Amino acid sequence: MARGGQAAAFFDGLDRPAIVDAIKRAESKSVGEIRVHLHHGPVRDALKAAQATFRRLGMDKTAHGTGCLLFLAPRSRAFAVVGGTGIHEKVGDGFWAEARDAAQALFADGRFTEGIVAAVDRLGEALAQHFPKRAPTDTNELPDEVSED
Repeated sequence: MARGGQAAAFFDGLDRPAIVDAIKRAESKSVGEIRVHLHHGPVRDALKAAQATFRRLGMDKTAHGTGCLLFLAPRSRAFAVVGGTGIHEKVGDGFWAEARDAAQALFADGRFTEGIVAAVDRLGEALAQHFPKRAPTDTNELPDEVSED
């Protein structure tokens, strides 16, 4: 991830429409909800910050506990992947590290958009496997846009 002035380059260099497209594609196969959140300030503990953001964004209130959040804090060179109780019960602790690692390998090469999309794709696969879309009328409970603070 990026440091200092590199953090600004990180934010400016992201292809947000590509990330939103990946979220929509992933969510189209399940009743799950995926969000990507960019945090502009430093964090001491990315996992705790991700969990707090998860709750603040209302992701803990999805109908089936299927919210998944990719939280990035480039100034701290940190990120975390967390999910709701419904999906966590199906995939367990190791899955979140697996989704994180899907992004990490690409982040190491400076391919941040691709890393985010890889993690979103991995989250989407798990959601589709365990919580497939049941009807074309299943509602999108949360916005797909990249959120920031």
